[in-house]
Amino acid sequence: MKILAATLPIAFLLGGAAGARAQTMTLPLDGAKLFTQYCAACHGPKAAGGGPMDAALKTKVPDLTLIARRNGGTFPVDLVQAVIAGEKPAGLSHGTREMPVWGPIFSSDISDRDYGKLRVYNVAKYLEGLQKK
Repeated sequence: MKILAATLPIAFLLGGAAGARAQTMTLPLDGAKLFTQYCAACHGPKAAGGGPMDAALKTKVPDLTLIARRNGGTFPVDLVQAVIAGEKPAGLSHGTREMPVWGPIFSSDISDRDYGKLRVYNVAKYLEGLQKK
């Protein structure tokens, strides 16, 4: 699978002319890479739990490879996207709609708002592909 990436000028992060000099940061659109970077610390590398932060959490994280099984064999892609985007409550650990813990990477409030929605969709589709039968 070809990895897609969006770039944002780092000037808005660094400020001034130094930041404006052709520096960019790459924000991946690949669902697997996004999951690894933003979700695996809690949900584990294969989405079944057991991430490095697992022991520090008060609530056990769910096995995300069983989402379809818990929903009668159907993967609820719209619901999963709403949880990732912070639009549907998923416990305190995921934050609120106003301030998801992932910051602007999945937000529609930054300059690449269409990519934010695409990132959410790609992570949801990645999880769909991990579902156990």
